[in-house]
Amino acid sequence: MKPYKVIISGGGTGGHIYPAIAIADELKSRNKATDILFVGAKDRMEMQKVPEAGYPIKGLWIAGLQRKITIDNLLLPFKLLKSFRECKKILKEFNPDVVIGTGGYASAPLVRVASKMGIPCVIQEQNSYAGVTNKLLSKSVEKICVAFEGMEQFFPASKIVLTGNPVRQYIATTSINQAKARESFGLQTDKKTLLVLGGSLGAKKINELIHNNLELFDELDLQILWQCGQYYIETYKDLTSDKVRVQAFISDMQAAYAAADVIISRAGALSIAELCLVGKSSVFIPSPNVAEDHQTKNAQAIVNHEAAMLIKESEIETTFVSRFVKLMQDDAMQKRFADNIKELAKPKATETIVDVVEELIKV
Repeated sequence: MKPYKVIISGGGTGGHIYPAIAIADELKSRNKATDILFVGAKDRMEMQKVPEAGYPIKGLWIAGLQRKITIDNLLLPFKLLKSFRECKKILKEFNPDVVIGTGGYASAPLVRVASKMGIPCVIQEQNSYAGVTNKLLSKSVEKICVAFEGMEQFFPASKIVLTGNPVRQYIATTSINQAKARESFGLQTDKKTLLVLGGSLGAKKINELIHNNLELFDELDLQILWQCGQYYIETYKDLTSDKVRVQAFISDMQAAYAAADVIISRAGALSIAELCLVGKSSVFIPSPNVAEDHQTKNAQAIVNHEAAMLIKESEIETTFVSRFVKLMQDDAMQKRFADNIKELAKPKATETIVDVVEELIKV
């Protein structure tokens, strides 16, 4: 198989970066000689994360539209024009066989310019509610890899391939014993365990919810593995006890998932993809502070399959206790959620996306 030349653009958040890196890794695993270049936005996290993963990256002077009047908004037209010129130069110099966009500020001008130059393009939409950028790009790309059903409302049906979202491969192949996983966190090996995830930085409302209900969790005979986030560790670290383990960030997510019986989590697309693979009873509390309220829509797509519980932040104070207690007292509901969410897993998402890319190159 001849090596390909591929440009991948995805950044701004981990939700765009990590799928992009997973796709690059799969391309490399199939052919080490494949030449991969990333294009990102200057001063965004991809400029650090991509080189750490072993890939070169070029940065564009680009940013998103702010919701209020700022100097950055006034500069946006100039940034776009400069980015279009830089993209054209990068594409001419690198001469890729294909361009892949996984979202983020830089992917829009890159994919747009590449498609106008006649270079085959693929975009990957992680969420159940498509973003404005991908909806615009969908008109000019060849294929659109999606993670949720029903995306025909946003994209041309003929271009859609249901692939799922790329996730960290080691999570898809976990075989850790539950008792040993609990022991690794200093938890009791035979006690039902609640895993709380609010993201690496933390989620204020979820942290307050856990703090306010520690007595309830104790009454339910639950021990807690609680990732409170870097922003909140100083506030909650003193709550660590025999029954509660508070960490700013959990690096060994394979063990954390294995230790859990029930999981409370945000509803980012990649978090949901991982939880589908893990197959545990889950309660989603979506962040309301995201574009198009897409986390709520992501969670609802899972709830529609009777595969999880959705509690909105605005409903926490009035409904959480009664609904969570009902879940914990209903073994049949827990099993139904776990079985049904497992059915939605797509463990070969990355391989399927790369299959789409390779087929496009060969056409």
